[in-house]
Amino acid sequence: MALIFPRLARNFVKNGYFPTDAVTLDRIVHALALADPDSPVRLLDPCCGEGAALHDLKQAFCVQSTSPESVRAYGVEYDQERAWHAKGVLDTVAHTDVHDMFVTARSMGLLFLNPPYGDVVSDKAQTAGRQLNRLEKVFYQKSVPWLAFGGVLVLIVPYYVIDREFATMIARNFSHVEVFLAPDQTFKQLVLFGIKRRADGVDAAVMAMLTKISDGELPPVLPEHWATSSYAIRCATGECAFVATRIDAPQLEREVERLEHATLWPQFASMFVPEPVAPRRPLRDLSDWHLALALAAGQITGVVTGLDGTRLLIRGDTIKRKEQEVQIEETDKGDIRTTILMRDRFVPTIAGIDFTPGPNLGRIVTIR
Repeated sequence: MALIFPRLARNFVKNGYFPTDAVTLDRIVHALALADPDSPVRLLDPCCGEGAALHDLKQAFCVQSTSPESVRAYGVEYDQERAWHAKGVLDTVAHTDVHDMFVTARSMGLLFLNPPYGDVVSDKAQTAGRQLNRLEKVFYQKSVPWLAFGGVLVLIVPYYVIDREFATMIARNFSHVEVFLAPDQTFKQLVLFGIKRRADGVDAAVMAMLTKISDGELPPVLPEHWATSSYAIRCATGECAFVATRIDAPQLEREVERLEHATLWPQFASMFVPEPVAPRRPLRDLSDWHLALALAAGQITGVVTGLDGTRLLIRGDTIKRKEQEVQIEETDKGDIRTTILMRDRFVPTIAGIDFTPGPNLGRIVTIR
């Protein structure tokens, strides 16, 4: 059910859900722009919550675009209630774990990432080698490959998460990085902008800037009015697969309803429930071979009524039997030659149950 006051929903925190507040989102919008208003773009939020943040971003880009229908917003959300709300405001939303998603690599123009905050459950048994210690890093590592080269990253995380490991991950994959504190410091968040590049080494300048944050030197607050050049969202190129490898029953039902016209279900009645056709009487009596073919094809079955009123439920079948023929011949030299021939013979049989009311009701009969 859609929320009446979606803005109030952003002030709601539950189960690691830290929604983006309205003031921060409004200032983020001013820092972004479409590179080409005539080209399609794809926006992705892998932790979209109720979809309010990405919906507002999409609306801002639709105003800039000459064809608003070409601006597509994709979301992933684990919580069922929030996911189904997001389905009503975004173009495509998957209710699933982000690790169960397949998205075409480098297919998104904007990655809006406000991941869950907290520590990863430790692997005491060490079953999976080196593990990242924070959820923010896990979601970053999972979703960044989906962003195209030249695409824009908007990352919202607590500033105390930016340690040397996280700084290295960002400096290896992004250029033109700028970092600001969120106007609302309820969750001690920072907002990071960056443009994805090929990972050919760590950018020393970016690394130094992020290291200062990990050392306690906080960046300025995100400005209300963006003075420098906006981060340009590039157009979407190529095909994009956005598929959940695991899907629950409600989503499957919705997808079947949405794609019913492209399935065989509309033709089910015509394919599997044909109109009954009255059988025509053959021109002559059937030979054993014709009878065997009719039985094998299942044409002799069902309820039949005789001229005397007898009703039988019949079922035909064909049995293959071997027939042996022995031929004895005498040669010119007086020798005896014996030849054994084996031939296949199809024997039709029809079994029936007598449905005629009376003393013979239920009697099993065999028609030869």
